[in-house]
Amino acid sequence: MKLTSAITTYLFTDIEGSTRLWEQEPERMRLALARHDAILRAAIEGNKGTVVKMTGDGVHATFDDPLDAVNAAAELQQLLANEQATESLSLLVRCGMHAGVDERRDSDFFGRAVNRAARIMSVAHGGQMLLSQAVAVLVRDRLPEGIELRDLGEVRLRDLATLEHIFQILHPQLRREFPALRSLEAIPNNLPLQLTSFIGRELEVIEVKKLVRKHRLVTLLGVGGIGKTRLSLQAAADVMGDYPDGVWFVELAPVTDARLVPQAVASVLGVKEEVGRPVIEALVKYVRDRQQLIILDNCEHLLSACADLAKQLLQSGPRLAILASSREHLHVAGESVYSVPALAAPDPYQKFMHTALTQYAAARLFVDRAVAAQPAFAVSQQNAVAVADVCHRLDGIPLAIELAAARVRAMSVEEIAARLTDRFRLLARGDRTALPRQQT
Repeated sequence: MKLTSAITTYLFTDIEGSTRLWEQEPERMRLALARHDAILRAAIEGNKGTVVKMTGDGVHATFDDPLDAVNAAAELQQLLANEQATESLSLLVRCGMHAGVDERRDSDFFGRAVNRAARIMSVAHGGQMLLSQAVAVLVRDRLPEGIELRDLGEVRLRDLATLEHIFQILHPQLRREFPALRSLEAIPNNLPLQLTSFIGRELEVIEVKKLVRKHRLVTLLGVGGIGKTRLSLQAAADVMGDYPDGVWFVELAPVTDARLVPQAVASVLGVKEEVGRPVIEALVKYVRDRQQLIILDNCEHLLSACADLAKQLLQSGPRLAILASSREHLHVAGESVYSVPALAAPDPYQKFMHTALTQYAAARLFVDRAVAAQPAFAVSQQNAVAVADVCHRLDGIPLAIELAAARVRAMSVEEIAARLTDRFRLLARGDRTALPRQQT
């Protein structure tokens, strides 16, 4: 894997409602999708783009010039607007574009910019073309006659990171008006804005989302610091569209009295207890007719209380789902458990080029957090083995890796690796705002 030196523009597309079309018109959809793929490939390659890969019912493509990406998106939308081109099936395709510098392995791309492009696409509606401010700045003064950009303002994407300024491409022959974007603001929620990027876990997010859509109670299981909370938040953000009544995060780590668990949930949901009646009764009544997802985070020290609450709420609200995180099972009937693995870490005892480090999520996490702590930090052939050693000796545990990476402010990676023989003392002083359980 190597870092691309030039800015690349990424285009992602997706067919809105494709699952429904496959269920209702499987044979026609098969033929239509083949035509769709040919149209996309022709539009992309005809505008100097490269198809990185087909993504089921969409495409991931790259362009050296962002204007070529805009032209490709407009062209493919015009061609797909003619239903005769797709077996008389209306294929509503949404497009998202972003530009940046990312890592490349073989013929695929990885990193923040490519992930951001996919997130921008995910908030669009079928037929809509969206792009980031990074792309808008590069094309605004070069747009072909008739094509305009509409400023949609700052939008909170489902990666839970910083706001993104979004623009819509307006074309005289294409639909211009759409509902509000499918951003985090579109559905009630209290998912916290994350101060750091979400790295790795692509497969884990997919698997957790599948479980949440199949089971009404899913528990993420793992040791402290393995990343259960962050994984649950990201998976919840991705399935938010399935829960029109909201996705609600309940932080249980500060709760020390098991009797206060129902009150903690009620406080997040805004449920008021009736005078003289237990709060659980009000909660049961509240969830009865609502389709929502509740995240119970850090249940391990309140297992019985969390299990009892989950059971009562799930029995009362048939459209309610619960995503819990814990170091132990809740042992509730119908519970599906997902064991959160450590991040893949390199073997420091094998020979490798430093550019190969980013194949491993643990190393990518270390580098990202190290650069945040010390902007001058860079991986080289000289310190690559030390980076691999740190990630390997910390067993790929995200919290431990983040704490170690923060030490590059004061010492080299080689010194950090050497001092990990006393790793608990080295990592004991981390984020001052972290809970006591996360400070070692």
